[in-house]
Amino acid sequence: MLFLLVLVSAAQAQQKPTGKLAPKPLFRDPIYDGAADPVIIWNKQEKKWFMFYTNRRATDTTAAGVTWVHGTRIGIAESVDGGATWRYRDTANINYRPTPQYTHWAPDVLEDKGRYHMFLTYVPGIFTDWNHPRSILHLTSSDLLNWKYESSLVLATDKVIDASVYRLPDGSWRMWYNNERDGKSIYYADSPDLYHWQDQGKALTERGEGPKVFRWQGRYWMIIDKWKGLGVYSSPDLKQWQPQPERLLELPGKGAFDQAIGGHPDVVVQGDRAYLFYFTHPGRTEGTLSAASIDTKRSLIQVVELHYQAGKLTANRDQPTYIKLAPVAASKLLRQ
Repeated sequence: MLFLLVLVSAAQAQQKPTGKLAPKPLFRDPIYDGAADPVIIWNKQEKKWFMFYTNRRATDTTAAGVTWVHGTRIGIAESVDGGATWRYRDTANINYRPTPQYTHWAPDVLEDKGRYHMFLTYVPGIFTDWNHPRSILHLTSSDLLNWKYESSLVLATDKVIDASVYRLPDGSWRMWYNNERDGKSIYYADSPDLYHWQDQGKALTERGEGPKVFRWQGRYWMIIDKWKGLGVYSSPDLKQWQPQPERLLELPGKGAFDQAIGGHPDVVVQGDRAYLFYFTHPGRTEGTLSAASIDTKRSLIQVVELHYQAGKLTANRDQPTYIKLAPVAASKLLRQ
């Protein structure tokens, strides 16, 4: 009997994934309770993982119209246990304020040659509607806290959001973004050095936001937020994209604060494992009027492990997620 118990315990230990169990929710912003659009990167100097995120002003009861998603600063959370638990650190000090009022959305952050780069959506004001220009800024930093303005990118239109930057096999860079003036389709631009960009036109005719591009399981993937779950596309060459019929995180989960669709994600690849960080509006369950109250404005961050089978990606948000991110896969240079 003792021998059988030992065998059962050993089998259970082998089945349990390595890492620490991530809580649900993974992170809530303590300032405005509006964390969204996460991106994860390793801070080499501090030996911690940093999470940058849009901090919507969900609890601001004085905000009229959609001003609660404007006037936002980029929040920073940090993790010392490999991404399993997070605590609030600060807001990013972005040294670019050409207008008295401004809005920061949806950063993408990467490291190259010892320097950090941020590609940030900038809105020149706080507005009650969506009918205003936005641009994508290039910023650099040596510590992930203080950011120097480098340039405003010249892209397809004056209304662009949600940059996602990836290093190509030849060492150059490609950025995908959302062109709001062309049906919110996905466009792209190329750069030899992260500083000089040439727009290349449309990448996807699909309507969606928050493109995230990565390589895993021998192919390239793009995940976009379609407001009804996450659309998945695969590619052999980062140009021709094949849609996956099934969307991720379309159906509500059963875990705490996870009963709504998943939105605007980041993906961190760790060898044969990959993790999808996403946000939810937990108060927006079926039949609930969106953005009608603090409860429906509130947003927070969750994480789920991705799985690959028969050429497709899946994500079971109700399955426990064990995670321990290794620094060796921190920068997007190493996600290839």
